[in-house]
Amino acid sequence: MYTIKIGGVPEHFNLPWHLSIEDGSYLRSDIQLDWTEYPGGTGAMCEALRKKDIDIAIILTEGIIKDIIDGNPCKIVQTYIQTPLIWGIHVDANSDYTCLSELENKKAAISRYGSGSHLMAHVNAQNQNWDTSLLQFEVVRNLKGAIKALTNGGADYFMWEHYTTKPLVDNGIFKRVADCPTPWPCFVIAVREEILNTNAKQIKTILDIINITTIDFKHIPSIHKTLANRYDQKLEDIQKWLELTEWSQSLIKKNTLVEIQNHLYNLDIINKKVAPEKLIFEL
Repeated sequence: MYTIKIGGVPEHFNLPWHLSIEDGSYLRSDIQLDWTEYPGGTGAMCEALRKKDIDIAIILTEGIIKDIIDGNPCKIVQTYIQTPLIWGIHVDANSDYTCLSELENKKAAISRYGSGSHLMAHVNAQNQNWDTSLLQFEVVRNLKGAIKALTNGGADYFMWEHYTTKPLVDNGIFKRVADCPTPWPCFVIAVREEILNTNAKQIKTILDIINITTIDFKHIPSIHKTLANRYDQKLEDIQKWLELTEWSQSLIKKNTLVEIQNHLYNLDIINKKVAPEKLIFEL
């Protein structure tokens, strides 16, 4: 039996992993796939990969590209979600902010430096023609930290996945002033190079199993009800999210990697660009 450690955010995107673990698919292939949830998101998973706490991460594309360029010994082995991530831009429900333009030069709550909430604050600022050099940040670690920071005035706004934060908007904790979609496929599967060198066969088997699951995921009977129950979402929100979301079963395209790096470089998020081949591993 091979034990492989995997991490991901506690969000609806990752239900296919839980279903395939729960039905024993990996065990039948002699693989013990141990799942760890990372409420802190991509920044926390980059750190976990570096510390060898996990072998695989289901991680934001832009975040892992930046961290690989910064020296994280990992490779992208596949795109997981092909469609963009829709980032809601949130303020405290009781704040006076009512529109996105009012947030220029205000302080953004971020889970960590290098996280999706940090990188997308730059993308949003560029989209709005704001001076990105004037961006201010408050590190809050996770969604709970963001709620606290926005409530007590430690930060002015927070960017997080639209549907994950929708219950907080519905419950009057956050107010959403805008959305900001990523200009690229949002989630990829990244693996530590050491594991690719020693357990490539097992990683390939894991990809084969998850791909079988995601191909048919939307057609699972009452899957929208399962998602709504497990992730505390309204049924109509999950149905909208399912319509917008497409899983992938293939490696990210090289021209997409070039495009993302150009974007990150122009924002001064990365200080160099590398050949796409240095970011990926083809199984």
